[in-house]
Amino acid sequence: MNRALIGMLLFVMCGAGCYESTAPAAPSPPPAPPSAPSAMDAAAKMDSRTPVPLVPMMAEHQKQQMRNHLAAVQEIVAALAKNDFPRVEEATKKIGYSDSMAQMCTHMGAAAPGFTPTAISFHKTADRIGVAAKKKDRAAVLAALDATLSTCVACHSAYKQQVVDEATWTKLTSMAPPAADHASGDHSSCPMMQAH
Repeated sequence: MNRALIGMLLFVMCGAGCYESTAPAAPSPPPAPPSAPSAMDAAAKMDSRTPVPLVPMMAEHQKQQMRNHLAAVQEIVAALAKNDFPRVEEATKKIGYSDSMAQMCTHMGAAAPGFTPTAISFHKTADRIGVAAKKKDRAAVLAALDATLSTCVACHSAYKQQVVDEATWTKLTSMAPPAADHASGDHSSCPMMQAH
């Protein structure tokens, strides 16, 4: 009987090990939903301002210029607080109009209709601060500063940077991007980068 029981156990074990399941396979997982847009993509879609396409070097230069403009405005306010009109005049020169500044604005706005006149308007409006400072007219300096800051607000409300590659820049502007040593960040050979 022991032999019969052992034989039966072997038969059951062998049968169980060799048995091929006919049960349906587990269902495959559902396909992954389409990837959600990144937070940056979502924010960009919500921002309805007109893009100003710029290659990375130009975008960084423009941001630096904006920081320099803000520093000049701070210098103007600090000087005005001390009635230091010569210092107001000097600080105003950093944001005033020049042919090289107009050239830079034109290049930056090459792919954004309306940007160049808006940018040049800022610089020409800023010149009025210096004119008022020369006359030592505090109220006129403040009015000119208000008008200048209004051009800042209008521009930043209407336009946003859009960083693009060089091929896109060239396609949009029919111009080559400014020449510079992109790897080292040396922009000294670029006339646009020297326009300040």
